Amino acid sequence: MNFADQDPALRPLLDRLLDPEDRARVEPLLSRLGALAAGEVDQLAAQADAHPPRLRPYSRDGERIDAIDYHPAHDRLAAIAYEDFGLAAMSHRPGVAGWPTVVPHVVKHALSYLFVQAEFGLACPLSMTDSAARILRLFDPERHAAALEALTSTEPGVRATGAMFITERQGGTDVGLTQTRASDHHTHWRLTGHKWFASNPDADVILTLARVPGQGEGTRGLGMFLVPRLLPDGSLNAIRIDRLKDKLGSRSIPSGEVTFDGAYAQPVGELAHGFRQMAEMLNVSRLSNAMRSTALMRRAVFEAVQHSRTRHVFGRPLFDQPLMRMTLLPLLVEAEAGLGFVLEAAARLDAADRGDGPSRELVRILTPLAKFTLCKRARFVTGETMEIRGGNGYIEDWVDPRLLRDAHLGSIWEGSSNVIALDVLRCMRRESSHHALADAYGARMSGHWHALRAKGDWILDLPENEQHMLIGGYANQLSHAIMATLLLEQAQWEADLTGNGRKLLLAHTYRSLQDDPGTLPLPALEHLADLADGGHVPLSVAKEAADV
Repeated sequence: MNFADQDPALRPLLDRLLDPEDRARVEPLLSRLGALAAGEVDQLAAQADAHPPRLRPYSRDGERIDAIDYHPAHDRLAAIAYEDFGLAAMSHRPGVAGWPTVVPHVVKHALSYLFVQAEFGLACPLSMTDSAARILRLFDPERHAAALEALTSTEPGVRATGAMFITERQGGTDVGLTQTRASDHHTHWRLTGHKWFASNPDADVILTLARVPGQGEGTRGLGMFLVPRLLPDGSLNAIRIDRLKDKLGSRSIPSGEVTFDGAYAQPVGELAHGFRQMAEMLNVSRLSNAMRSTALMRRAVFEAVQHSRTRHVFGRPLFDQPLMRMTLLPLLVEAEAGLGFVLEAAARLDAADRGDGPSRELVRILTPLAKFTLCKRARFVTGETMEIRGGNGYIEDWVDPRLLRDAHLGSIWEGSSNVIALDVLRCMRRESSHHALADAYGARMSGHWHALRAKGDWILDLPENEQHMLIGGYANQLSHAIMATLLLEQAQWEADLTGNGRKLLLAHTYRSLQDDPGTLPLPALEHLADLADGGHVPLSVAKEAADV
C-alpha cells in the first residue's frame, strides 16, 4: 500500500506545476513517504492518538518543571517529519531532502499532504515551526539568527519546534482585546499574561503578541515577541503550563493554557507592526490548514472506496450499487478539487516569494478562501465516509472516527469560518481581490467569472451589516469557481499530453454538480472506477459529459 501510488491526481498535478528537475527530485520522496504514510506512520498515528501527551508540572523533588511526556509513537512520528523529511525546514534552507535550493512550497505541501493522510495532529507544530521560521526570516533574521537556525535544523538534539500563542480568554477572535503586557528591561523585555489556547505549549520558540506601553489600544498597541523556553543560561523561562486541554481531536499533540509570569522575551521586527507580522504568519499557516483538510478528505474517500469494493450487499459489492456510486462520486470529486486548490495556492506562494506582485495579491485571497471552504467540506466528507463504513466506521479500531474528529478542528483553528469569511471581505474592500481572481482565472468560464465579479461589486455597495450577512455564501461561490477552473485547466493539460479524458470527465462532473446538485452525471457514474483509480476515459465520454 502506498498513498502516493493510490492517488490519481497528485502526480499529474506535480507534473504540470513543477519544472522537470524539481519533479524528478520529488519522485523518490513521494514513493518513500507514500509508503510510510500507508504503513508505519499510520500505525504510529493510531498509537499516538490513543496515548495523548501528559503534563508533568513538578519533578519528584517538587521543582516546577512544566514537562510534557509523550508516547514513543509521537517521538518516532516527529523524527520522521522533522528529521527524515525536513517538512518544517525545507522552505528555509537549501540542502533539505537533497534539494540544491530551498524546496518549493508546492513540494512541501504535496509531501505534507501524504503525511497528514496518516497523522494529522503533528502537522500543527510542523506548520507553526515552518511559519515561525518564515516570520523570523522575513522580519528579523539577524537578531534571531540562532532561533532561526534551530527552527530550520533537521538534526536530532539541535532542531527546535515553534508555536504561536495568540488566543486569550477574554479576547478569542478579537485579538485587539489582548491583555498580556510587555515591560522593557533595556536588554530584553518581560511578558506577563495568560494565553488560553496554546498548541505545542512546550515549544522551544514561541511567537506571541503583547501590549506595548504607550503604543495605543486595539491591535495597533500589540508588538510581536519571541519567548524562548530556555533562557540564555539554559534555565527554564518563566512560562507556566497550567493544564492541557482535553480535546475532541488532534490528540497526538498537546494544547494547553499558559501563563507568562514575567517571561524573558525579545522583540521581533518593529514593535508597531506586531499584529501585521502575526497576520503574515497566520496567512501561510492557514494554507497548511487547508492542505490538512484536503488530506483528511482524500484518506476518507480512499477508505470508503476500498471498503465499498470489499463489502458485499444483496449479492454484489457496495461499489457497484447505484445509490452508493451516486454517494461516492461527489466525495471523490470534491477531494480531488481540493488538492488542486491547495497546490495552486502553494504555486502562487512560490511565485510571490520570488517577487511576483500579482501572485502575492492572489495568495492573500486564495489562502482564506481555501481555508474557509475546504475545512468545512472536510467535516462533511469525513462524516459521509464514516457512514459508508457503517457500524465499524463508528468504532475507534478503524481510522474513520479519528478522521472525523480531526476534521472538525480545521474550521476552528487559526480563525473560525466566520472570521475567515470576514477576512475575505476585507481583501475585497482593500484590494478588490475578487477582481484579481476574475482576471487570473476568467479565461475559462468567463461568463461565470464576469457574474461573480459583478456580484462582489454589488455586495460592496450594500450596508456593512448586509455585506457581513452575504460574504459567507459569496466566499463559497468564489472557492468553487476557482476549483472548477483549476480542474478544467489541469484536465485540458492532461488530455493534450496523454489523450486521457479522465480529468476532463471529473472536471465537467464537478461543474455540473455545483450548478445542480440534483443532476444525474451518468458518464461519471459509469466510469467511477476509472475516476477513483486513475484509469483511462475516452475523450468522447468526457465531451459527452460537457454537453450534458
